[in-house]
Amino acid sequence: MRNEMTIEFLSVSENESLARVAVASFVSQINPTMEELTDIKTVVSEAVTNAIIHGYQEKVDQKVRLMCSIDGGEIEITIQDEGEGIEDVEMAREPLYTSKPEWERSGMGFTIMENFMDHVEITSGPGEGTTIHMKKQLTSTKALCN
Repeated sequence: MRNEMTIEFLSVSENESLARVAVASFVSQINPTMEELTDIKTVVSEAVTNAIIHGYQEKVDQKVRLMCSIDGGEIEITIQDEGEGIEDVEMAREPLYTSKPEWERSGMGFTIMENFMDHVEITSGPGEGTTIHMKKQLTSTKALCN
């Protein structure tokens, strides 16, 4: 059975924890392992933080949209902003790349997302905002889906 949720919140850094908790609560209905839950919370945190810091340049009056769905044991998470966008997505995906070195950013956000999820798709362009779409098949539910 498919289930989904969508939330929208202001681009305030405190809302990163709201996004983590909302997705963790939603996903917990299919009983993920603690490791899977931690991975999911981490990628949500990275994506939302990127939207706030890079997409909106910490302008607190903008909106971040988070969509999450469950279909069998597969989780899909989409995080969207309508901010500045990314000029070169492939370069941004490189480990240690950051557009904010003066803010002591690690440049590992996309690398973390790609390591913790089965599929990561980034759609962006200058002035177009950014959409990050991620998928993960939970190992705890693979047997249930086959």
